[in-house]
Amino acid sequence: MLKGFGNFIMRGNVVDLAVAVVIGGAFGAIVTALVKDLVTPLIAAIFGKPDFSALAFTVNGSKFAIGDFINALIAFLLVALAIYFFVVVPMNAVTQRFKKPEEAPPALRECPECLSEILAAAKRCKYCTAVIAVA
Repeated sequence: MLKGFGNFIMRGNVVDLAVAVVIGGAFGAIVTALVKDLVTPLIAAIFGKPDFSALAFTVNGSKFAIGDFINALIAFLLVALAIYFFVVVPMNAVTQRFKKPEEAPPALRECPECLSEILAAAKRCKYCTAVIAVA
């Protein structure tokens, strides 16, 4: 039973996933620090209020603290924007730069003997072996 568990753990996918989780956690901390220490103060400098946690309203004696929700929503949007512009856009640019151009499919024509599709430059049909004049 332990040997099977060892084989499971040493599979490439499990190890890759573990590394991805660790790196993702570290990257998440970097993005959170970027948003908290740079972007949020910039918003505070522009709009004058960096924290909305004091915003609330009351209905029939029930207090709705919408400020915390607004803070969480803004933090989510800022993190998503940071990830998009600092990770997704550069990665898309790199993959486009190194992407191999797609090859056009080969031109085909019909064999006059067996009506199969063959390459346009073929001199003999690969299905019925009939000799075909090159056009």
